[in-house]
Amino acid sequence: MLEAERDGERRQETLLELRDIRKSYTQRRWPAPAETLHAVGGVSLDIQRGETLGVVGESGCGKSTLGQMASLMLQPSAGSIKFKGTALAVDRDGARGPARSQIQYVFQDPYASLNPRFTIGRLLEEPLAIQRKGTREERRRLAEHMLERIGLQASYAKRYPHELSGGQRQRVGIARALMLRPEFLVLDEPVSALDVSVQAQILNLLKELQEELSLTYLFISHDLNVVHYMSDRVAVMYLGRIVEIAEVDALYTKPLHPYTQALVASIPAEPGSVPVAAAVIEGELPDPRHLPQGCAFRSRCLHAHERCGQQPGLVEVSSGRQVACHLWS
Repeated sequence: MLEAERDGERRQETLLELRDIRKSYTQRRWPAPAETLHAVGGVSLDIQRGETLGVVGESGCGKSTLGQMASLMLQPSAGSIKFKGTALAVDRDGARGPARSQIQYVFQDPYASLNPRFTIGRLLEEPLAIQRKGTREERRRLAEHMLERIGLQASYAKRYPHELSGGQRQRVGIARALMLRPEFLVLDEPVSALDVSVQAQILNLLKELQEELSLTYLFISHDLNVVHYMSDRVAVMYLGRIVEIAEVDALYTKPLHPYTQALVASIPAEPGSVPVAAAVIEGELPDPRHLPQGCAFRSRCLHAHERCGQQPGLVEVSSGRQVACHLWS
């Protein structure tokens, strides 16, 4: 069998399934009555083995909350999660069992995600020690090997996080996530805190690791250019819901949802290219504690009509492409 055919078969295997995942928070501000904030409101996703699924949207749309639930760090208020076909139970302290080590998280801020009191070597060895894998010497050797794999010298194991640059710290964060040999990584804005010159190095490292270790990524970002470079498919979020899912080139070439159209139109044009006509978004982002009835985007959409008073579901308009908009249903 050709390598391309094998790769295609791997991509057809669903690694992680999210079904109607929801997350709400109750805010109590005495003497005012309690209010419910809907961070994620009924998201269903299938993530195929070996792919990178990008998630984009404005700040506060629920991207990171979705990623934390997908990585089993956060308990959903409702919905179900399956990993390799097995339903997972997630409690307030996260998931238990073998799947916990197979799903790892890379945090946005490389300055806050590393314990400043630990050496880099101890930071990398800690996941192995918690899982009681290997002897102390085996853990040390594996940590040094992983440092070399991410582009740092083995001697960095004796340094502390404050002695490293931002890009080096994020490499360490990636290495720590890989120590247990996971199959699935949630990458939450992994380059947004880095200089532009360093971002490309980290993104290329992630692509190399994915190919070498057969990794699957959920890549969260607000940078549309970065998502375009990294992703195979893209899910667009607005106020806790998925409004469009498509192959990356199809979505960027011909966005269908009015919100996606506005996002794509906001990408700065390359020098010498013809600017894309901007799609207009009116009004302010609604308060997630008081969402408008029906489609959450209706208050800002130029195409809003009476049917938008009913919440649209994701409708498949072509193979692999879904849109939550009455214009397409």
